[in-house]
Amino acid sequence: MKKLWIVILIGILCSFSADKPAYKIFDKEGVVTSYQQLLNASLKSDIVLFGELHNNPIIHWLQLELTKDLHTQLGQKLILGAEMFEADDQLILNEYLNGRIKDSQLDAEAKLWPNYNTDYKPLLDFAKENKLNFIATNIPRRYAAMVSKSGFEVLDSLNTEARNYFMPLPVAYDAELPCYKTMLKMGGGPMGHKNLNLPKAQAVKDATMAYFILKNYQKGNVFLHYNGTYHSENYEGIVWYLKKANPKLKILTIASVEQTQLDSLEAGSKSIADFVLITPESMTKTH
Repeated sequence: MKKLWIVILIGILCSFSADKPAYKIFDKEGVVTSYQQLLNASLKSDIVLFGELHNNPIIHWLQLELTKDLHTQLGQKLILGAEMFEADDQLILNEYLNGRIKDSQLDAEAKLWPNYNTDYKPLLDFAKENKLNFIATNIPRRYAAMVSKSGFEVLDSLNTEARNYFMPLPVAYDAELPCYKTMLKMGGGPMGHKNLNLPKAQAVKDATMAYFILKNYQKGNVFLHYNGTYHSENYEGIVWYLKKANPKLKILTIASVEQTQLDSLEAGSKSIADFVLITPESMTKTH
């Protein structure tokens, strides 16, 4: 009888703990899957694009856990990179990773995001502690802003040194990709006019990230890249540029969404990535 009550008590406790899950993982078909399956698939990939929601703490925790687990399996064959660091900060980043400068100097000289300390510093410090390469993959924001104002042509006016920080010109661009068409619909301009260059600014970010990923990728390794989920959803954005450069690459995409319920993946989120992470809409935000 005592054993029966113990079993019942364990069942009750388990049911309470399952009432408020922090996240669930679904495959591209919308079927619930596991973290272990995501890890296994990542180990078989060349490039893993981890699409995040920038202010979601559970997603950032999962990024760190996946990084740790991949490192356990791969050791120095793991390469890290992120949208959140701009290419012209790579020297400063390397000096920090190599122990040449302190946290305070990195904070003062690099263009760090507002949530750097809570969300990206743990990733960077893990790379530092384990002597992993960490690549700043994004185009400097000043150049993306120029494109948003004046189009791709403005990049031709920049000098040779500036061109070290973005993809080679000319920029390949498919205006018919749904991700860019959607951005064009969303982006307004003066007097209600659409800013036709807004999706081009997104494209130079995607193209630059793809360029620096490929520039630093080595065959036999896994490149784990952290980026906003929109940059790799529906196998567009960064994925389009990676595949255009090398169609044989094994690319794994992870997308992040928030839902009111976690029991099933909403129809609009199916097939947007190889794995989809869902967290509650009520999840605490980091900024």
